[in-house]
Formats: sequence, structure tokens, C-alpha cells
Amino acid sequence: MSGKLYGVGLGPGDPNLMTVAAVRAIAAADVIAYHSARHGRSIARSIAAEHIREDHVEERLMYPLTVETTDHPGGYRGALDDFYEEASARLAAHLDAGRTVAVLAEGDPLFYGSYQHMHKRLAHRYDTTVIPGVTSVSAAAARLGEPLCEAEEVLTIIPGTLPEDELTARLAGTDSAVVMKLGRTFPTVRRALERAGRLDDARYVERAFMAGERTATLAEVDPASVPYFSVAVLPSRIDQEAPVRERGEVVVVGTGPAGAPWLTPESRGALVNADDLVGYTTYVDRVPVLRPGQRRHGSDNKVESERAEFALDLARRGRRVAVVSGGDPGVFAMATAVLEVASEPRYADVPVRVLPGVTAANAAAAAAGAPLGHDYATISLSDRLKPWDVIAERLRAAAGADLVLALYNPGSKSRTHQVAAARDLLLELRSPETPVVVARDVGGPEQSVRVVTLKTLEPSEVDMRTLLLIGSSQTRAVERGDGRTITWTPRRYG
Repeated sequence: MSGKLYGVGLGPGDPNLMTVAAVRAIAAADVIAYHSARHGRSIARSIAAEHIREDHVEERLMYPLTVETTDHPGGYRGALDDFYEEASARLAAHLDAGRTVAVLAEGDPLFYGSYQHMHKRLAHRYDTTVIPGVTSVSAAAARLGEPLCEAEEVLTIIPGTLPEDELTARLAGTDSAVVMKLGRTFPTVRRALERAGRLDDARYVERAFMAGERTATLAEVDPASVPYFSVAVLPSRIDQEAPVRERGEVVVVGTGPAGAPWLTPESRGALVNADDLVGYTTYVDRVPVLRPGQRRHGSDNKVESERAEFALDLARRGRRVAVVSGGDPGVFAMATAVLEVASEPRYADVPVRVLPGVTAANAAAAAAGAPLGHDYATISLSDRLKPWDVIAERLRAAAGADLVLALYNPGSKSRTHQVAAARDLLLELRSPETPVVVARDVGGPEQSVRVVTLKTLEPSEVDMRTLLLIGSSQTRAVERGDGRTITWTPRRYG
């Protein structure tokens, strides 16, 4: 009969944090296996040392290399794969002989641990039990004495080996985080925290529950002093006092056409970091619950200048303000209003940034295929801020140039004639069979994307939540086998 395999989690370093199950598994084992570096020392073995008996057979699984420099034909990954195959074969020999094997793992066996490579190669062949252990994440939080996450906060665990841009995006877009695998990655992680606006929140924990333990504010840590066994922690921000600033900032954030799934990491980060959210109530309500203590200021859609002034006044008092805009804030949205007010002398010292978002036109085009695959023009049919004569002149010019048209703000309860007027004008210059995408509530629960022709476009079916894409002479509409009609505009102009 084959033996039994144990993956034994030993916790972060203190033998007192081993579980009773871990101690029992070691006691029941015939073979104690553990990974080590080329110097031969094993942290896992040192944790469990008092439970290892003289009659235990010890299998030291020594890594052939600890840096990525190697002449192996398969490179670093190839060298490790060969090592894991050889190591698992050694353990399999014991298991085939009927021996019980306990593979020791610091922390938790399946959390960034070496044991997992043995598990993937052996667990499907032998009776296997994994005994969880206290992870370095929990150990770091305990040593800091600060909650990791609370209520609806999201905790993200990130390897510090990711590229800096990826680290920045993930740190910006989460509530709490732990960054593993520091050491030589520390300078990159520090820059990413600073770029994400989270450096002041970051804590540092080194060798938690091990000899030489250290905790500190991360910004004060000397990069040259950071070992591999250290983590960066962004703890819970619930109940944290807002920092006192002499001057805040205004960030105009595009949330895309329908809220959370359409947010870019940069936009999500700006929303997470904001003290105040300001915007049209419908758009502010789209923002997911981010953190307690954040103030929300919703208002009517027709007070853009007043909203911009309110946001800038908050920033002058040291608040970090996110002005929430649907779609892309620079496309018929709040960026213009904020920048216009910010250009007044009294706000000259208030920093203002604009973050892009997915536009309604791009979202509608993607849902329909690729109707914006060639040159196109974007025109708002709203005559609230410009006369209809100007709109009509621009429609004629764009249609005469054979551009695809993305028509925003086509109609509302108080504006009912524009769609019919635009259709009739375009019929003078375009084929009646021109494809028209009627996209409503794209990305939302009531999404509807239909392809009609210019002559069959029905104005009564168009409202303020609808966007129209009028094809050019080159735009094609084809019904697919699944019954869906897709549209595209060729990149070559015939």
C-alpha cells in the first residue's frame, strides 16, 4: 500500500504558532521533507525542529539556484521544473514504499509556498492531506496591530515581482493590500505606492514572528536594508483620520457608460482615495461603496458650473475631491465645466486632473461590432447650449464628408424633435439603407443594441439614454448565424 502525503503549514516562524494538526502530522510521519536554499539551511525545518525525531528520515530538497541566472536550456523556469520533478520523484519513492511523508512549509502550504509544486505532482496519485498554517499576511497584520480589512473593504494580495505599472494599478484600485516578495523589488513597490497615492498609508513588516522582526512606516525604510522575508501592508482605512492638507486637489473621473465594471484602475484609485465625491446624482450613485467617511455630494444634471465651483472650494480647504462623470469626462461631460471654472484666478493654485473613461460611443460601437472602424464625427443633438442651426450645419458637413456619426443626447422629455429632424436631414445626403445602431443603456441592466436603417429609424424609440451611430457609405451590416446583426466600417476607403 502507498504511504500518505502531508503538506504541513508551520505558520510564519514562531513554533508556538504551529497548529495541533501540524504537530500531529509530523509525529505520524516517517519522512520529513523540507526545501532549502543552496546553503542548506531551511526555515521550515528550524520552525519544526523540536518535533523532529532522530528516527525520522529527512529529505532536504535543495534548490539548484536562487537567482534567475542559469545556463539551463529551458532558462530559470526550466531549471526549477526539473528540480521539482526530481524532488517529487524522491518523495514518490518513499510513498510507494508505504512511508508517510510530511512536507514542511513555512506559512501556509498553498500560499506562495514551495510545497504546492509537490502537491501538483503527487496529490492525484497518493492519499494527501494539506494542513493550513498562519500566513505572513495575518502575521504582519497582527504585528502591526491594525485591521487589514473591515465591512465591505477589499483586500488584495500582490507579488512585488509584478511590473511597476501593474503594481500601481492594483494598489490604486483596492482598499487594503499586502505586497509580498519584497527584497530587491522594494524600490519598485515603493514607487508604485507613491504613484498610486498610497505611500503615506503603507506599513512595513519584516520577519514577522521571527528573530530580527521589524515594523515601520514604509516611507521611512532604507531600501538597502529590506530582506526577502518582508511585506508591505496597506491596512484598513475605516476610522482612519483624514490627513490635514493645506491644499487638496480635484480629479475629474470618467466612470464609463455604466459604472463599476467599466472603471479603469486609475479611475477606481482616484475614487478610492477621494475624501469627497461630487457629481450628478445618477453618476455618483453608480460608484460602488468605497469606504466609510467618504462624503458624497449629488446634484441635478443642470448645475455643472455650480458643481465645479463647489468641488474646487472643497479642494481649497484641503479636501481631495473626485468629480464623477459618466463615460469620458472630456466628451460632452464634466471636464470642460471644471476646467472653465478652475481657470478663474481664485482657483489658480488648485491642482486639477482629468482621468479618461470609456466613452458611450466606444461602448456602443463595441456592442454592435466595429462601426467606428474608420473616420467618424461626434455630435451632440442637444440644442440647450448651442442653436439647432449650428447642429444642422455640422450634420450636413459631416455627412457630406461621408463620416460615420456618433450622435449624443438625441432626445429627452423636453426635446422631442431632434432625432426626426436629424434623420430627415441625413436622408438628403445618405442612402436610406445606411446602417444605424440604436444603442440604449449600454453596459446597464436594460441594454438594448439594435441595427436598423436610416429610413426605418423611429424617433419615438430614442431617449436620453440612447446613443445613435449613423454609418457612412462604407459601413456594412451583416446578420450572423446566431441571429445577431453586426456592423463594421472597413479601414480601407473604397
